[in-house]
Amino acid sequence: MSLVQIEHLSKHYGPKQAVTDVSFSIPQGEILGLLGPNGAGKTTTLRILAGFLPPSSGLVRVAGFDVLTQSLEARRHLGYLPENVPLYTEMTVRDFLAFVARARSLGGGRERRAINNALEECRLEDVRETIIGRLSRGYRQRVGLAQAILHDPDVLVLDEPTVGLDPRQITEIRQLIRQLGERRAIILSSHILPEVSMICRRVVIINEGRVVAEDSPDSLVARLTGGERWSLLVRGPRAAVEETLRAQPYVLDVAAQDAGALTRFLVDCRSEEEVGEALAGLVTGHGWGLRELRTASMSLEDVFLRLTTSESHVEEESGEEEAVHARG
Repeated sequence: MSLVQIEHLSKHYGPKQAVTDVSFSIPQGEILGLLGPNGAGKTTTLRILAGFLPPSSGLVRVAGFDVLTQSLEARRHLGYLPENVPLYTEMTVRDFLAFVARARSLGGGRERRAINNALEECRLEDVRETIIGRLSRGYRQRVGLAQAILHDPDVLVLDEPTVGLDPRQITEIRQLIRQLGERRAIILSSHILPEVSMICRRVVIINEGRVVAEDSPDSLVARLTGGERWSLLVRGPRAAVEETLRAQPYVLDVAAQDAGALTRFLVDCRSEEEVGEALAGLVTGHGWGLRELRTASMSLEDVFLRLTTSESHVEEESGEEEAVHARG
């Protein structure tokens, strides 16, 4: 069963189309990465899913409940961690979670159990009586996650959950997200593409309001290259080497990078036998120096850049959008 179901979702602000015909679903136990450049429509999609914005058209369901016509029921099954974590920094961790629990109508014994479970799951027991303003950024992020899971939701929406953290804190939050995703559906938006590769089993890439790719990171790489990538470190005239490589029938694309007195060429080729030998013979046959030849993997960042070649000049979070929403 899909805990998140989005079908033909569109959102417009007057003449501006922020999201167009977006569809995907997330089953229980899956962490899905939502990627896109600034202004691509990902934050608008997350806000509609979380119930902050109404869709212009399309269907969005959380645990089977329509976010537009069954908003309260949908929100009871969803936890949301926005990029800027909303915390009352003058409160202790326990008091803040108690406030959130009461706002969610978790009274009496349910409130105590919910707080204790969230503290344990987010590893906050040792700081439960600490004022939030005195916590490190990593611990504040944990408190944000604790409020998001306090009511034990089936779905978690995490917008840039590791932004601003140091490497150790990032590792700890990633571990925590993996654990939280074992029995929930999680949608995670992040600009840190290696993070998405490490955490997410599947990614959806949005550009200019439309889904341009959906698959596992490895499958996206295989589909985009249509073959294999080779790295060559060459001493020779850069333009001539690149032109010669591009002219070969088995070469799909070539990217050149300066490497001191040498040039590194990343060559995407069709999967054929003896491609490595052919490339070596091509370079040495022209009298150029071949210092290195090896296979190289395309990263999710490479895929992302190929699929999103332009960025909107209008940020989704701009005041103009908020003003339109307030008027509408």
